[in-house]
Amino acid sequence: MTSRLYLIIVSGLLLAYGMAGALMAYESYQRAITVMLDTLEHDVGTSVAFLDRLPAAERARWLGRVERDNYRFILGPGEKGRPLATPRSKEVTRRIAREVGPSYGVHAETVSTSPERYQVHLTLHDGSPLTLEVIPHPPTVADWLPVVFVLQMALLLGCAWLAVRFATRPLADLAGAAERMTPTADARRLPEDGPTEVAQAAIAFNAMQDRIGKYLKERLHILASISHDLQTPITRMRLRAESLDDGIERERLLADLAEMEHLVREGVAYARSAHGGDEAPVRVDPSAFLESLVFDYQDMGKPVALVESVKGAVTVRPRALRRVLGNLVDNAIKYGGSAEVGSTRDANGTLRITVADRGPGIPEAELDDVLQPFYRVEGSRSRDSGGAGLGLAIATQLMRSIGGDLRLGNREGGGLVATLTLP
Repeated sequence: MTSRLYLIIVSGLLLAYGMAGALMAYESYQRAITVMLDTLEHDVGTSVAFLDRLPAAERARWLGRVERDNYRFILGPGEKGRPLATPRSKEVTRRIAREVGPSYGVHAETVSTSPERYQVHLTLHDGSPLTLEVIPHPPTVADWLPVVFVLQMALLLGCAWLAVRFATRPLADLAGAAERMTPTADARRLPEDGPTEVAQAAIAFNAMQDRIGKYLKERLHILASISHDLQTPITRMRLRAESLDDGIERERLLADLAEMEHLVREGVAYARSAHGGDEAPVRVDPSAFLESLVFDYQDMGKPVALVESVKGAVTVRPRALRRVLGNLVDNAIKYGGSAEVGSTRDANGTLRITVADRGPGIPEAELDDVLQPFYRVEGSRSRDSGGAGLGLAIATQLMRSIGGDLRLGNREGGGLVATLTLP
């Protein structure tokens, strides 16, 4: 939009400026021609009368003094030529004939057309031929005019750029605020000032943002309350089931209750993940942080390795980040048999943490879908083949709540890689 507005404004201004400049140049050209014709008419009339009164022997000495930039006098009949071809040459001849009078026998011929050159032939009173050779020159352009034109163009382009930036900056701020607004973190509010239209849009956006935040908090609160309240009756049912006699039905009932407890715990965890941004950020060494995480898994006999790490302090929310990495490492071990943890930092200082495995991977069309709550790649809902579909959703929501991002991708040679981006 910025480019289009800039192009439209600059094109319109350049067109208007070009038209105005062309009209002014044409008017200036016409005025210069008129002045030149008037001057030429009177100067030639005066010079012819002066040369006519001089003795024939002295006329050659005065030719240089009556010569001008665009014409000169020649003592003699001049050159043979063709009839006059241009309206200007005819007008000049007519004016000269009118100025000097009919007694001089004025007639003119075109000698050259490129460049234009024509001669006006006269006969002085003593019978001597006199020729006026005219070589028209276009009006000259002042040396400072191109410099002024360049400065005007620079000023025009600069003012147009400032105008477009001023007009589109509120839209860019609005788009940026919309991108920063997440369902789990309060986005920065837009300033409600500036032009009336911009202020009204900012007020409406802030109000919409507040309503969305309120609805999401209510939804998560309801989910957390239901999940929490279910724990008590499930616990009572488990106690009653454990008091039953051993048998197949007792084992099935306890398995169902364990599955319900798992669902309830993940529901509570998903609701609480919205508050990951409430944790105070601290500066940690990513290398030491990942080493601690990997060593904890290795102490439990889990096949987890640290393949790459960068040093240097980074500001993170460690509990939320550790929980996200724990979910990703558990998934890598569950579906790939092992996990590889690494970290890198790009030129902008962005920290990227990867958790990779050599499992079956995920179809490309479903890489974004698996980050949604309760979505599972497998069609089966069996607990043996997968979880409730909340692990990656919890990790995604936690990353958004702390200002980061989570992306999944398939590895070359097979497997999945999860990339955490932390600015």
